[in-house]
Amino acid sequence: MEDSQHGLSDLFDQLGLASSDVDIAAFIVEHRPLHPEIILSEAPFWSLTQAKFLREQIKADADWAVTIDKFDTSLR
Repeated sequence: MEDSQHGLSDLFDQLGLASSDVDIAAFIVEHRPLHPEIILSEAPFWSLTQAKFLREQIKADADWAVTIDKFDTSLR
């Protein structure tokens, strides 16, 4: 994987979520801890479109993958 050009606020924008530092922190607090056996894209709090985006980006090892992995870690 290459270093990502995207930050968490960019990821939240892409997912259609509020993307301020406060909003991101609140989302993480609300949804953690995510059970280790749940794949991030299969978490119950995503819409179908959000889940598809996350799944496709990880599968393609796209430039979003680094940011998604960091976000995933923050939810664990």
